[in-house]
Amino acid sequence: MTQPDYFSFDEYQTRLTKLKEIRALGIDPYPHHFCPSHELREVNEQYADKEVGSYEEALAKSSEHVCLSGRIVLHRAMGKNIFCQIQEGTSRIQLLFNRDATEVASFVTSGDLTAHKFLEKKLDLGDIIGVEGHLFRTQKGELTVFATKVTLLSKALLPLPDKHSGFTNKEERYRKRWLDLIANSDVLKTFQMRSQILRLIRRYFEKAEFLEVETPVLERIYGGAQAKPFITELNSLHMQMYMRIALEIALKKLVIGGMNRVFEIGRVFRNEGIDATHNPEFTSVECYAAYWDYKDVMRFTEGLYEYLAKELFGTTKLGLRKDRQGIEHEIDVKTPWIRMTMLDSIRKYAAIDVDKLSDLEMRNLLKEKTHLKPQDLDKAPRGILIAHIFAEFVEKHLIQPHFIIDHPIETTPLCKLHRNPEMAKKGIVERFEGFVLGVEICNAYTELNDPILQRQLLENQERLLLGGDEEANPLDEEFLEAICQGMPPCGGLGIGIDRLIMLLTGEVSIRDVIFFPIMRSQMSEPATTQSSTTS
Repeated sequence: MTQPDYFSFDEYQTRLTKLKEIRALGIDPYPHHFCPSHELREVNEQYADKEVGSYEEALAKSSEHVCLSGRIVLHRAMGKNIFCQIQEGTSRIQLLFNRDATEVASFVTSGDLTAHKFLEKKLDLGDIIGVEGHLFRTQKGELTVFATKVTLLSKALLPLPDKHSGFTNKEERYRKRWLDLIANSDVLKTFQMRSQILRLIRRYFEKAEFLEVETPVLERIYGGAQAKPFITELNSLHMQMYMRIALEIALKKLVIGGMNRVFEIGRVFRNEGIDATHNPEFTSVECYAAYWDYKDVMRFTEGLYEYLAKELFGTTKLGLRKDRQGIEHEIDVKTPWIRMTMLDSIRKYAAIDVDKLSDLEMRNLLKEKTHLKPQDLDKAPRGILIAHIFAEFVEKHLIQPHFIIDHPIETTPLCKLHRNPEMAKKGIVERFEGFVLGVEICNAYTELNDPILQRQLLENQERLLLGGDEEANPLDEEFLEAICQGMPPCGGLGIGIDRLIMLLTGEVSIRDVIFFPIMRSQMSEPATTQSSTTS
């Protein structure tokens, strides 16, 4: 069996030797349990402006007693004392180990090896320890724990990244997110905000009386988006299955079943390219509300963004955020957002009136001005050509929050035709997409509940799929049967959570808000970053 490269590292072998020596002393380097009295964050906050006593009071055990745990990130011996810093999350605190007053759990003096020498020679940067002791401030005012007892909780066999050069290589940071979180506190703060945002989203939906549900990730028939699926096999039933590309179809079935307001936050999988705003596995929130239309959904959506901004920042202004060209803009998500039809947005931002262009003229324009494949354009119907013109010439101008409404029917098989007869005759549907910083952030419809028209549109999708369009949907007879049994008027919404978090945190790559983004396979994994600083 091939051994990993790090087995040959001097640092690994040195620590492995220390591990054996620690075990030989009768100390368990990986105990089962430890019970801190505080998190480091709590201690730092609680005693930020408080008097906590002097060194002498801590030595006499008369100052505040604490029991803490964390990872060693600094370790230096100074005569009869050892100063150490431990880290937990984004918080750190200084420890003092004293030659005469600090003991090591389960340690018995062996020859020349004292508890103090054990702490000096056997501990390394990266080790996780528990410490009991008393608080005091140094002469420089730094909050410190005078340790009376130290417990080794986890012996680290590989070093942390070098503290001077840092852990900055993007590829390595994404592949080894655990090191990224240890080395870069801003990264940890971003992911803490991600969790906070998810809690707030749930709170917003629950206040609007939506019920959170869970629907299958594995599906026999996929649908709900224009996307190529991942294919897998269910061995026990000898059946081909698909990873879901959207949450939509199952949620609509629940609305048909009488659950009038439902939402789901879940993982979605699309076999597509990877770039700054796309990852093949991502998180989406979708919701469906009986008796709503896309106007109701617009108000609900802009209200969500406004609510999140106020809860996170106390204002609707997000601060400076970069667009796709790297230009910074002050973004304000205050309601109401700009509403504009797709055709009007093309007239305003691209100075093109597609109503005055033939299909051939649009194809020629796109072939001349874009990098779209000519063969795809030759097969594209008028509505898709209009959508291409919008994407190529308009999206980048949608910096402040916009709702682009009233799309061509060819862009979706699941949306209701416009209620205005003239617009319906032109094949316009009641759909909107939200945009900020030139990036789509949500998609919503007045949902189609006419089973006859729905069948026609899905049959057309089936023909496109059989004709080679890998992003078209197969015909879903079970879904059509459900609609035949009566689906109420309904408004639906889908929001890419990762893009929402990018906007709120100010990150410009989706990889920076996903814990473990998809990465290219490496023939030989790179060596773990070694530290040039040893304890």
